[in-house]
Amino acid sequence: MGLSDRETVEQIRENPYLQYFIGLNRYSNEAPFEASMLVHFRQRIDIELVNRMNKSMIKNSQEKESEEETGKKLLVTMEKKKK
Repeated sequence: MGLSDRETVEQIRENPYLQYFIGLNRYSNEAPFEASMLVHFRQRIDIELVNRMNKSMIKNSQEKESEEETGKKLLVTMEKKKK
């Protein structure tokens, strides 16, 4: 998105979806952390960790889609048996 750290924190403060994404339990109009914390996060997270996290998120998403598709197929099968 090309945002500065301050802009990123402001976006999180304004957006309940982003707040949910970062793990907040409920919406708050307060900034969840200081913009300078993003510098510390970037220094502690190396590219390998980012890659592992991305792969894990993709895998989880694909598994969820597969489970949903299986559930849909099961419902169709059950509906056909009822007829």
